[in-house]
Amino acid sequence: MSARSELKKKRGGVGAFFDLDGTLMALPSLERRFFRVLRSRGEIPLRNYCLWLREAVRLAPSGIRGILQGNKTYLRGVQILEERGWGDEAEAPSRRHKSGHQAQGQASAPSRRNPRLPVPVFFEEAIERAAWHGRQEHTIVFLSGTLEPLAREVGRALEAALAERGIYCELHVCATRLEEVGRKWTGKILGEAMFGEAKEGEARRIAAELKLDLGKCFAYGDSASDRWLLSAVGRPVAVNACKELERLARRSGWAVLEWRKERFETQRRGERREKMRDEEGAMPRQKALIPQANAGNLE
Repeated sequence: MSARSELKKKRGGVGAFFDLDGTLMALPSLERRFFRVLRSRGEIPLRNYCLWLREAVRLAPSGIRGILQGNKTYLRGVQILEERGWGDEAEAPSRRHKSGHQAQGQASAPSRRNPRLPVPVFFEEAIERAAWHGRQEHTIVFLSGTLEPLAREVGRALEAALAERGIYCELHVCATRLEEVGRKWTGKILGEAMFGEAKEGEARRIAAELKLDLGKCFAYGDSASDRWLLSAVGRPVAVNACKELERLARRSGWAVLEWRKERFETQRRGERREKMRDEEGAMPRQKALIPQANAGNLE
C-alpha cells in the first residue's frame, strides 16, 4: 500500500457508492434481462409463475418496488449461475469480490462467458466517473438490488474497463443474496433485499468496516428509493433521476447528472449476443444538469 493510501486510511478513506441499473448501466435492468434469458431457455417451471403471483399478493402493502425487489420466487429450483458458466477460474474473482480486495496492478482474470448472463452495458460517462474515482484511490462499492451473481459480473466488467485505462482499484459488491440448496436457488432472499433503507444501512456498515468517512464519500443513484443512500454521504449525486428524486436533489442542493451515452463496445457485444440467442431457434419463446452552485459537490 502506498504512503498516500496509508495516510488516507488514517484520516478516513473516501468511497464511491454506485447503484447499478439506470445509474452505472443502461436499462432494462440486469435482472429483467436475466429473467428473459431464463424464460427463453425454458428454465423457469410453470408453477413458479403461480408462486410469484402468490408472493406478490403478500408483498402488495410494500408497493410495486417492494414486490419487484423482494419477490424472487420465480427462481425456485433454477440452477445457480456458478453451476454452468465460469468454471474453476471463477473462484478467485468470487472470493475477491466478497473481500472487496484485488491485488494492485492485477486485472481480472478472463473467464468463460456464461450464456445465461446478460452483458453489462455501461454508460460511457459512468466509466469515466469510475476511472476518476480509481485515480483518486477511492474505494468503489456497488449497492444494488439485483442478484449478487449478476452484480459480481458487472464488477468484473468494470474492472476490465478500468484496466484498459491502466487503473486498478479496490471494489466491493453488495447485492441481493439468495438461498441455495443442492446447487439450486430456493427463491428465498438471505437477509434483506438490497434496496431502499437497506442500502443506507449497508453503506454505514461498509464505511465502519473499511474506515471510510461518509462525510467525504460519494453516492450515485437514479430512483427515489436511493434517497436514503444519497442522504447518508457528503457528496450525493442523482444520476438519470426520476422526477421525485430530481425534485428532492434540487431542494437538497445535490448534484444532478444525466448519463445517456452507452459504451459502444459493451453495447455492440450485448446486441450481438441477443441476436445469436434469437437465431438459435431451438429455444422455446415464452446534459449534465449540474446547478452552478452545486458543481463543487463533485470534487
